[in-house]
Amino acid sequence: MAAKYVYFFGRGKAEGNAKMKDLLGGKGAGLAEMTNIGIPVPPGFTITTEVCKLYYENNKRYPEGLKEQVEENLRKVEQIMGAKFGDPENPLLVSVRSGAPISMPGMMDTILNLGLNDETVQGLIKKSNNPRFAYDAYRRFVQMFGNVVLGIPHSKFEELIDQKKEEKGVRFDTDLDAEDWKDLVGKFKKLIKDETGRDFPEDPQEQLWMAINAVFESWNNE
Repeated sequence: MAAKYVYFFGRGKAEGNAKMKDLLGGKGAGLAEMTNIGIPVPPGFTITTEVCKLYYENNKRYPEGLKEQVEENLRKVEQIMGAKFGDPENPLLVSVRSGAPISMPGMMDTILNLGLNDETVQGLIKKSNNPRFAYDAYRRFVQMFGNVVLGIPHSKFEELIDQKKEEKGVRFDTDLDAEDWKDLVGKFKKLIKDETGRDFPEDPQEQLWMAINAVFESWNNE
């Protein structure tokens, strides 16, 4: 049987606690403790720091059983939230955060709205009844993913937003409408292709594992 690499928290119960900082990192231990004492915390799971050690000891390969444990815990989150990861009608969106036993410079920034693509954004539009909100969330995700996971400077995305505002004759991001953000999603994806030589990943599972990988890679950042 594989070792336990993933610890769940949700519905008032967590598999970890505040004393498990070495294994779950500061954020993971904190989320577990808050869940256990009854603070309303959205469900989620923490991949242990042990996995990161094994990743580097094993030529950047994940330990056996990790993928299955992530999938199993993702299903638990889906069940609680009443939404499904990658579902075009009722999509579950997740955030990916890095953590460590102590605060470390250079660790990866948070990625929000992971799971959005050209199909799932339509589900978000239906659920929210707000196309502008949905496309703004989508462009933020593509921008964060491009910057945090793929290493494209944040300023290059901001330049495209500034160009759009100039083109429209407006001053603030809040003046841009749903069609503007939709257009910027396309421009952001083109930027990613131009900078990296590869397409933005539309598959939510690929997005998730690329983000997890970026967390582990950030442990070696200066």
